[in-house]
Amino acid sequence: MADLRKLPNLAALRAFDAAARHGCFSRAAEEVHVTPGAISHQVRALEEDLGLQLFHRHGKRISITETGERFAATIRKALGEIAQAADHLRSQTRQQRLVISATPSFASRWLAPRLWKFIDVHPEIEVVLQSGSHLVDLRLDGVDIGIRFGRGQYAGVVTEKLSEDYYYPVAAPGYRGKQNKKLVRPADLVHCTLLRMDTRESWQPWLALAGLDLPEPRGTLVVEDSSLTLRHAVEGKGVALSRHTIAWQEIASGTLVRLFDVAQLCEEAHYLVHLPEGLEKPGVAAFRKWIVEEMRQFQAQSEWPGTVQKTSTRKK
Repeated sequence: MADLRKLPNLAALRAFDAAARHGCFSRAAEEVHVTPGAISHQVRALEEDLGLQLFHRHGKRISITETGERFAATIRKALGEIAQAADHLRSQTRQQRLVISATPSFASRWLAPRLWKFIDVHPEIEVVLQSGSHLVDLRLDGVDIGIRFGRGQYAGVVTEKLSEDYYYPVAAPGYRGKQNKKLVRPADLVHCTLLRMDTRESWQPWLALAGLDLPEPRGTLVVEDSSLTLRHAVEGKGVALSRHTIAWQEIASGTLVRLFDVAQLCEEAHYLVHLPEGLEKPGVAAFRKWIVEEMRQFQAQSEWPGTVQKTSTRKK
């Protein structure tokens, strides 16, 4: 084990790190909030302590030596780890704040309507719900918990499967299609307008599962927003292919009905992710416990599909 009594002065190490990154004593001084002369003095003292030269001096210009480059890389990593550990400890003493990131559809249609339950039980926690289609970096973006819809292969985080999901068609109760006929079997879709939620989404896996040889719907309105697509279905403009967790509100209220007894198991699933040290934060542990139980109750209370089948890959 290294003798910590031989550790160089930390202020000098910080001054050296700043100078190595900026390649200039004056800009390093601005970062550390001292004078350029102080930076120069601290670096000189560090060189004397180590017994070697870290910078070449060319008047007011400096250039780092090869040895200095190697030492700077080590110092940068060590100082970064110290800063990260300190920030983690500070977060434990600040007023509890929980930042959650989820996909727009899941955030607005499943999570947000339920979050009040968690907040009622934990009024001491300030909850911030962020939504976006891009994959956030929990550490860099300051996010405590992520809810992701995908394959579950996420680097640098702890991943826990929340639930699977299913695709099936939904329509307004009174929707009859172009020939004004009641929809009683999948083949009746041939006379219907099929709504699409995204240009990447395809009806083909579900159609194949239902035994239908129909082409992909073309020429219809494509709305890259699940809420708007479901609204069009509610208004009787066609049949939408939706995931169960996205359409449950309208099905529960009776403004939409699930069509037929054919459900396609998604190849993606909903996952809860957090940093390896995440559960040390009380709010993260409390939210994880709450959402796991909330999802269990949702599956038990809603008409969770029974017999399903997995088909070909569907893009995220």
